Amino acid sequence: MVFSSLTFLFLFLALTITAYVFVPGRTWKNVVLLVASLFFYAWGEPRLVVLMVLVAAVAYGGGLLIDRLDGAKKGGLRKLVYVLTIVLIASNLLYFKYLNFFADNVGALLGKDFGIARIALPIGISFYTFQILSYVIDLYRRNVSVQKNFFNLLLYLCFFPQLIAGPIVRYQTIEDEILNRKETLDDMTYGARRFCLGLAKKVLIANGVARLAEIIYAGDPNVYGSALYWVAALAYTLQIYFDFSGYSDMAIGLGRIFGFHFLENFDHPYVAVSVTDFWRRWHISLSTWFRDYIYIPLGGNRVSKGRWMFNLFVVWALTGFWHGAEWNFILWGLYYAALLMLEKLWLGAKLEKLPKIVGWLYTFFVVNIGWVLFNRTDFAELGLTLKTMFAFIPTSFADAVAADTTILQGFVYLIAGLVFMFPLGKLFRKVDRTVAGTVLANVFAFALFALSVVFCVSTKYNPFIYFRF
Repeated sequence: MVFSSLTFLFLFLALTITAYVFVPGRTWKNVVLLVASLFFYAWGEPRLVVLMVLVAAVAYGGGLLIDRLDGAKKGGLRKLVYVLTIVLIASNLLYFKYLNFFADNVGALLGKDFGIARIALPIGISFYTFQILSYVIDLYRRNVSVQKNFFNLLLYLCFFPQLIAGPIVRYQTIEDEILNRKETLDDMTYGARRFCLGLAKKVLIANGVARLAEIIYAGDPNVYGSALYWVAALAYTLQIYFDFSGYSDMAIGLGRIFGFHFLENFDHPYVAVSVTDFWRRWHISLSTWFRDYIYIPLGGNRVSKGRWMFNLFVVWALTGFWHGAEWNFILWGLYYAALLMLEKLWLGAKLEKLPKIVGWLYTFFVVNIGWVLFNRTDFAELGLTLKTMFAFIPTSFADAVAADTTILQGFVYLIAGLVFMFPLGKLFRKVDRTVAGTVLANVFAFALFALSVVFCVSTKYNPFIYFRF
């Protein structure tokens, strides 16, 4: 079940909000959210919901022991429990997401088939694994208090707004709100508006540019040529942003409706003027997760230059690998490691002296290339795509339109995406602070919702990139 489906909008969400509003007390409201979240996950993964509950149980039991063993005399045993808990939780992710990858590659090197069956990837496993790991790590570091109620910890892990696509919500962000949050009319209104905005980004723009990229990549490169292959790359660049940030908006909005305040996950990344700036704005919950739990413990940048480069290499190789068990994701991660090293060592200082438009053009160009590496999982397809983009192959627009006339509609979505990737919303924030502005904002959000529903009814085309992560 995805947020942009009619089943979610008019059955699941409507029933959940109704039950939540009418049940009394914080405990019963949490019960409603927990039952709804388990049902939401079971809708797509009826058997693997048990796996998620077991992961929560490991974190719960390990957390209790870590808390109980707190003290200087029991430091060694406490650390052992901590390491075992981390290993057990991480092993779950390694088995389901990476076992086939390692078996295939080791088998290829040895010329041997291990005969391991294809393992289905549980929806959202990368997100909920990193989320529960943050709880265990922060508990060990004494940054949070132990959660002694298993069902409260399970609710934190499987809360449906952020379950399948993030943002990766750290326990310390909502630690107090699990029991002490207050739902206000302002929060619920804001949450509903934020949800409508995210839904529109997903349905009205992401789906449209996704179809444009698919049409071009499925056609003859000699017909579409270099120009349209650049259009396809740009379309995917816009798709992944509006798709993923749209889901983050919906998650943040839903959380706010129920009284939870999630941190922002995107900050208009396509206005970045350097790659460093881009990664401060893109998928913030993931980049800060790797920074705080991998990069800084390795020594960060407060080490020798060689060690710092090694740290950056490790973090970005893992960042790429987190996205998928394919070599192109590792290549994508290392591509950004190289760019960040280049900026830190030389290019960054040069960019600061140039007009910002130069930094923006450079960043937007290399980010587009990066998304080609990310998108084309097959290396043969990747090579063909890059070759077509840079080989100056003539484009036959007439033949391209004749092959699929819907390509013209795709350009409308492409233009809309290029416009709305800029922070236009900031222009309306001052207006929104007035009574008339708030009414106007609510009407606009309702109009976006109605238009999105029309699109959902009129087409079954509803891809979601981050389902595979």
